Amino acid sequence: MIFDYEDFDLSGVRTYPLASRKSKARSEDFAKPIARGASVPDFVAALPSILGAADFKAVVAAIGAARSGDRGIVWGIGAHVLKTGLSPILVDLMERGYVSALAMNGAGVIHDFELALSGATSEDVDEALGPGRFGMAEETATLLNGAINDGVRDGLGLGQSVASALSRMQPAHAPLSVIAAAARLRVPVTVHVGIGTDIIHQHPTTNGAVLGEATYRDFQTFAAVCAKLEGGVVLNIGSAVIMPEVFLKALTIARNLGNKVERFTTTTFDMTRHYRAAENVQRRPTKLGGQGFYIIGHHEIMIPLLFAAITEELEA
Repeated sequence: MIFDYEDFDLSGVRTYPLASRKSKARSEDFAKPIARGASVPDFVAALPSILGAADFKAVVAAIGAARSGDRGIVWGIGAHVLKTGLSPILVDLMERGYVSALAMNGAGVIHDFELALSGATSEDVDEALGPGRFGMAEETATLLNGAINDGVRDGLGLGQSVASALSRMQPAHAPLSVIAAAARLRVPVTVHVGIGTDIIHQHPTTNGAVLGEATYRDFQTFAAVCAKLEGGVVLNIGSAVIMPEVFLKALTIARNLGNKVERFTTTTFDMTRHYRAAENVQRRPTKLGGQGFYIIGHHEIMIPLLFAAITEELEA
């Protein structure tokens, strides 16, 4: 069918008073200029209560409610969080009681271990890959694989194995290690590994069976952590795949075994939006009555801001 050119008669269009409409952007929610010398709580309060800023305020409030109500605050982190220099902030949050459990991927434990050992981490992959030197630092592989092998022999999971090794070693830069802090503060720490994804798997000291046993024990520990999340908070900081997938399965086990885990808050902080984090952290787990958020921004900016907001505002 070919349509004719014609002017449509708009004379009968129906209207309504603007004041009767529900508007999503309202002046009372707008940003407010802050005075020179204002505090971080002043800054957060002055943010617009719209979109991401409103979500950020809600996350701060949820963390405060979880801590004051003695509910769980679980942090899952990707390795980039440690590479961007945020270890001191995470350690401080652990010391203040804002971390009930800590979970990370295999790259995270490597960067944390290197920071504790030498105060530095993150090699130049482009430079090292050509000559086959990428991931070939002797101490990283030998000591980490040794710690995992020894820990599993003693009945420990991967996180506990490394925590125990760092406690014995007392390396020069241990204050930079979130795993060392977890050991000192008795915070559960779990490491969730995809075998073949991490540089220590390139070395002859790696025992695949032991590695699988270690990370599976940590998965069981993490499921036990998720069983206690009612009224709590789950933070996924910079993990696009591993932590969202592990969290969804651990939560399923917790619910399958009869634990009530329905009303809690989840939040992903990341530099871009990822499918698994959006579905497996923000949306699916909170459908029974919780709330989920996804906040975009650089870790090295957003996590210090979150730290300042929850410590200065909630502890004022």
